Amino acid sequence: MKNVSYSICSTVFLLVFISLTSWAIADTDKILITVRPDRDEAVYKKGETVTFQIEVKDGSGKALDWGSVHCYFSDDHYKTTEDYTLAVTGQPLKVTGKLVRPGFLQCEVQFDSGSRELKSKVKPGLGAAAISPEEISPSREVPIDFEAFWSSQKERLAEVPLNAEMEKILPSSTDKIEVFDTQITCLDDVPVSGYFGRPVGAKAKSLPIILWVHGAGVRSSSLGKAVTGATEGYLSMDINAHGIPNGRPKTYYDQLKGKDGRLKNYSHQGRENRDAFYFKGMFMRLVRAIDFLTAQPEWDGKTVAVIGHSQGGLQALVAGGLDERVTFIGAGVPAGCDHTGMLRRRISGWPKLVPLLEDGKADPVIAELSRYYDAVNFSARYHGDAMVSVGFIDRTCPPTSVYAAYNQLRGHKKIIHKPAMGHAAPKDVQDAFLEGFKSHITKKQGSLQEVK
Repeated sequence: MKNVSYSICSTVFLLVFISLTSWAIADTDKILITVRPDRDEAVYKKGETVTFQIEVKDGSGKALDWGSVHCYFSDDHYKTTEDYTLAVTGQPLKVTGKLVRPGFLQCEVQFDSGSRELKSKVKPGLGAAAISPEEISPSREVPIDFEAFWSSQKERLAEVPLNAEMEKILPSSTDKIEVFDTQITCLDDVPVSGYFGRPVGAKAKSLPIILWVHGAGVRSSSLGKAVTGATEGYLSMDINAHGIPNGRPKTYYDQLKGKDGRLKNYSHQGRENRDAFYFKGMFMRLVRAIDFLTAQPEWDGKTVAVIGHSQGGLQALVAGGLDERVTFIGAGVPAGCDHTGMLRRRISGWPKLVPLLEDGKADPVIAELSRYYDAVNFSARYHGDAMVSVGFIDRTCPPTSVYAAYNQLRGHKKIIHKPAMGHAAPKDVQDAFLEGFKSHITKKQGSLQEVK
């Protein structure tokens, strides 16, 4: 009888254990880990202690009182500097860390229930704090012939006649704006391709310019952006990043970036050769788009904005550094910043251009090329107004790299801190850029009146 009772009890225990384990695994997508620094603004000085509060809750918002968490500190995800393991008790947990140099102290928290399957399904929590970010400097100096190199590219562009093919389209029922699918001649037989909008009946020399530029990927220009700017009363143009036709089916763009497409992995194409790197053409198309827009009789002659996010943020910074006609830029979570960050033992931005060799050192050829295409060096040549956004937990365009570029801007500037944001272009940031441009226009008009 004792053996039978033991068997029954063991079976019941096993069934209960399996039931509880199955429930936990089935509910893993509802477990949420939040990590917050002890200051809302999440900005600290070098050497200050940062306290992160960690909470682990289920889908109903109830704090878990089982399992454990592993906490990993790093300098902006470059390399783990400290780690801790804490039991989950149903109460908020606290861990502390610090950085002794400018950067971003990042705290990643992973949940562990003792089940390998469960651990793999729970999304890690992430928090970060800015540590004296205004002191972050470029990882390398600007090349001596940086100006000469880009001046020669603009001279080549100037030899290409400025011709535009414009097909009028009807974006809406309004008769207050008109929009054109536009292709403009540029270098190497790759045109500027975009949608160009303008208010109907505008007077000569009356309208500011706004140029919208794209994040990474392969897609058509945005008709909506062109319409938005024109509706606001600007000469408005949205260009795609690659000089490709607009308005085609999704399959067309998928093929371009697919296995055998010419734009597959475009961000690394030609990176061993300064004159063949893919982004050279993209940057020259920015200048040619501005050539076209400033040639319009309605341009007010003094105001040009370039606005974009991610790869578009890179293009905005580059346009400001390349073209003195640009007076305002909105660069959201900009890519292409501080390519050689690893030389200072810190993170680099997308597209992670410089690879590491087997000995752990940066590829010297690509590292040298990257200096001519680094947003940091273009930023240092821009003296106009600028707005930049930065996500403290952005792992695509890390905040350390963004600040390396932001700190080089020479004109009036503002940075929008988003401590809990990863790689994103939220509506409030987009609205802030547009409002910033409107204020810039007012300032320019006031300056002109003072001169008169």
